[in-house]
Amino acid sequence: MSSKNCLYNDVKKYRDLREVVNDAVDKFPEKTAFIEKIKDGENVTYRNISYKEFKEEIDGLASSLISLGLKDKKIAILSQNRYEWIESYFTIVNGVGVVVPLDRSLPKDEVISLLRRSKVDAVIFDEKYKDIMKEIKDTDKENNVKYYICIDKEEGDDFISYDKLIEKGKQYVKENSDYYKKYVNAEIDPKEMRMLLYTSGTTSMSKAVMLCHENIVTELYGLESVLKLYPEKDRYLEFLPLHHTLGTIVMIFIFATGGETAFCEGLRHIQENIIEYKPTIFVAVPLLIENIYKKIMKQVEKKGKLKKVEFGRKLCNFLLKFGIDIRRKVFKEIIDNLGGLRVVISGAASLDKEVAKAFNEMGIELVQGYGLTETSPVITVENDKYVKYGSVGFPLIDVEVKIEDPDENGIGEIKTKGPIVMLGYYEMEEETKEVLTDDGWFYTGDLGYIDDEGYLFVTGRKKYVIVLKNGKNIYPEELENLINKLPYVSECIVFGYPKDDDLVVTAKIVYNKEYVEDVMNGITKEELEKIIWQDIKKINSTLSTFKHIKKIVVTDEPMIKTTTAKIKKLAEIEKTIKEIK
Repeated sequence: MSSKNCLYNDVKKYRDLREVVNDAVDKFPEKTAFIEKIKDGENVTYRNISYKEFKEEIDGLASSLISLGLKDKKIAILSQNRYEWIESYFTIVNGVGVVVPLDRSLPKDEVISLLRRSKVDAVIFDEKYKDIMKEIKDTDKENNVKYYICIDKEEGDDFISYDKLIEKGKQYVKENSDYYKKYVNAEIDPKEMRMLLYTSGTTSMSKAVMLCHENIVTELYGLESVLKLYPEKDRYLEFLPLHHTLGTIVMIFIFATGGETAFCEGLRHIQENIIEYKPTIFVAVPLLIENIYKKIMKQVEKKGKLKKVEFGRKLCNFLLKFGIDIRRKVFKEIIDNLGGLRVVISGAASLDKEVAKAFNEMGIELVQGYGLTETSPVITVENDKYVKYGSVGFPLIDVEVKIEDPDENGIGEIKTKGPIVMLGYYEMEEETKEVLTDDGWFYTGDLGYIDDEGYLFVTGRKKYVIVLKNGKNIYPEELENLINKLPYVSECIVFGYPKDDDLVVTAKIVYNKEYVEDVMNGITKEELEKIIWQDIKKINSTLSTFKHIKKIVVTDEPMIKTTTAKIKKLAEIEKTIKEIK
């Protein structure tokens, strides 16, 4: 069974990312592209960087990097989300070499390992990593790094100054030097590897995904085809780590369409940054979006406005049938508390359909997408014309999706084909063959089904399916979505706990301490567990007997997560099984 594409907007198809940059600069030269927050002690100022300034700076940086002999070399970026990260990325891929974005949360040993595996010749990093980089420079003789470029520091014995490279490079541009000519005249092969991105996992398990310009510009074309942005209005708050492909592709999408990008300072600062920058677009993983929704509803409940909100949603839905849209007026207070958000994009996992529905009914367009690093990353996405709650939409234009070996319910492994699929895993031929066929089909490792209208539904990861002794399959995400609706639940996982020669369906639940103290009058953990069991029994009563949750683990300790706030499920399951034993 296969899905279909839905083309919405008539947009340009780019050849490569250099064309994306040049096109955007031609269209929006004086418009702000990026907002940089500068802290000097207690003083805070903002620098608005125009499209034209951005182009001048990447031309300068590129010329300097080439002067160092880095043409066609691999260059790593290790930094927090910031303007210089994006500047470095565009510089490297558009005529210098191959960009290797590294996870900013990695410990020193893993950074060393990935620098070696990638065989990078230079690394661009910010001040946070200067001590690690000094140690690597002084002690690690097995890596290939020749140049250590620090974003925040003046030039010294240890590092090259990033700012001075740009300054020097601008002079090369002014002189029309050979370094500059090598950059602007560089031939870009859209099908040649120019991005090397590591998947989540331990260093020994992580795979380096090879992507090219064609992968990224196909993504851009697909996203622009279905999602409508407004150059004069849209501002994006970059929260997802830029070393992840979703964070990068959304940033490129915003840039290409004339929007502005500001930078979130971290998970703890989301609320204040939303109020500070008033973004119209925000992208996050489902867990974060669901928690934002719970906070909204908690405030509504506290103010005694729950019935008013429920009535407002019904009224707005009724008026929409006649083409009258008053949602953003009715829910102005809620929207203002979210900085005036217009679009929220959810990616990486399934979102509770009730949460998606609530956002849309309150006038904030919630769009779900699905994909992996290996697919650049987006495979399918919704838009305001094509929405079915619970689904992840339709494939992007030029992308095929099929279900391999569907069972009696139509559920099987999701596979995809098209110009978004990676070139392969770097120096891992056997691992590439395991997931990528000779005729271009990529096997995602995710399970799902396609309904009669062509919408894709993701039911879970193939490796997390609980297979009971009697042959019955249980998809943990189905049960997790039900548990996550409980107001006191922050996060949860469902897995099979091995007992005798079978598996016991087990839920690990992290409760929200603040909610328990404020709303449940600070009851004891034992009392809370009794309430949870009562709620689990209610959930069980709606399910087939073989799906019943028979064991729970209750804690207030947050789960192990990636830098995108996704739960590291395998690590969490292994940890919990050890704790139970």
